[in-house]
Amino acid sequence: MYQLHAFATPNSIKPVITLEELGLDYELHAVNVRKGEQKSSQFIALNPNAKVPVLTVTDAGRPMSLTESAAILVYLAERHGALLPAAGQARARVFEQLFFHASAVSPAFGQAGYFDKLAPQVIPHAIQRFHGEALRTLAVLDGVLARSEFAAGDAYSIADIAHFGWLWRRAFAGVDLDGSPHVARWFDVMSQRPAVQRAIVRLDGLASAT
Repeated sequence: MYQLHAFATPNSIKPVITLEELGLDYELHAVNVRKGEQKSSQFIALNPNAKVPVLTVTDAGRPMSLTESAAILVYLAERHGALLPAAGQARARVFEQLFFHASAVSPAFGQAGYFDKLAPQVIPHAIQRFHGEALRTLAVLDGVLARSEFAAGDAYSIADIAHFGWLWRRAFAGVDLDGSPHVARWFDVMSQRPAVQRAIVRLDGLASAT
């Protein structure tokens, strides 16, 4: 059985959605990042980078801890043969969106929220810079979704699951979908998926229980 160390964060919901979509057995372990539990020695033994999520499992008879949400999505999709095309352009498009999310969307949204809400001092240039980047990357994604039903084409994939995390928590970055109709359409479709709904309930439950 999979063990997932997570909290109600944009990155944590991605593997939960994937596990739910694949119908896999797993146990959730709360790591309350609001209390700094990700910096405990016990957790750092799992992930020296001190971030959630972390997936642990016995694979081929050997225990494994896997960090980085995109890597976890790829591992689960490849191991269980779903949510990721096997080859060719379709597979490349999924990785294109995974890398776009990891290198552009996620840092912009995360830093926009940090400098606006959590930074110990107000730095107007940083707020303007990262909020602008969040809006810019959102516009790029809106253009992608204007041309296709899902993030990497006509098929639902781990690319959609990756993007959903920060769109779910977009209020932290001070972003809305009023000017992004194609993202809004896609987000509504995503939000109606039973696996996504179950994942949200489970992660919200972690936050309320700690």
